[in-house]
Amino acid sequence: MSRDAFSYDSRDARDASPRSSVRRPRSTPPDTPGARDIATDNPARSEAPHAREQISVRDERNDSPRAYYLRDRAYLLRGSEIHSLTEVGKFRVIAARDLTKHAYGGDRDIMERDTRRLVREGLLTDNTIPISQRKTLRVLTLTKTGHRLLKNSNRLPEDQLIYHGLLKAREARHDADLYRLYQREAARIQRAGGRPLRVVLDYELKRNLNRDLALLGPDKDNPDRKDQIAEKHGLNVVNGKIPIPDLRVEYETAELEVRHVDLELATRDYRPRALAEKAAAGFSLYSRSEDSSRLRRILDERELTAGILSL
Repeated sequence: MSRDAFSYDSRDARDASPRSSVRRPRSTPPDTPGARDIATDNPARSEAPHAREQISVRDERNDSPRAYYLRDRAYLLRGSEIHSLTEVGKFRVIAARDLTKHAYGGDRDIMERDTRRLVREGLLTDNTIPISQRKTLRVLTLTKTGHRLLKNSNRLPEDQLIYHGLLKAREARHDADLYRLYQREAARIQRAGGRPLRVVLDYELKRNLNRDLALLGPDKDNPDRKDQIAEKHGLNVVNGKIPIPDLRVEYETAELEVRHVDLELATRDYRPRALAEKAAAGFSLYSRSEDSSRLRRILDERELTAGILSL
């Protein structure tokens, strides 16, 4: 449910750390061998940095606090705590249960310990929001202080944007699910011998795209110029528009080539035309299990060959 390609929210610039360089990795279709599905016999190659850190997070004996400075204050943080801040910052919002599973290997006690400390330090917010009349979702986001501390920590690539706070509470469940979507895709990349490098949310893609379209001035509706801008950003023009994915994962292949895959979390609220446009744009489509059958039926009715992967 990525936001419209030609709208812009000024809060995006406020909440995101500045990007100092631009890379143009090659896009890999979702079902090609280079993208996801080939197993590897090289376990060292398939173990991405975030996977190695997850292992160390669970080793309490080696998880000694380290000082991180912000202005005149020092924050003593364990490796597991700074890793949690990093994960939350990259995705803006993560469900507590998913952080427990993927960053802590299911160890809820350690996750709860770290979360309580980070909240007390003013680096993390821990909120429970309604997602339906009967269900709630516990989500974690960075505070402004947490955002500044993480930017100063030198823990992230210089071109990895990080975010703080919720933009729209009603979209929190969808946005939180992107972390699970990323984990599924990262696992596929690693099985093919690749290594995830960077996460790009739709906020960043939209900002960069709108900036270049605005520079076209009167030519912004020129089909040829629009095609050029779309190609520059690794996107495609579909029915005169440039669809934007929910999430882009930039990664390094086993052959050391830098590529990307664009992911869309489709929901049962998608209109048939919108779903068809996302498929035509070449996005890898995911859905929640309860939505999969309806979305597959839409694709079949429109005779589209794109598949729906269950989240």
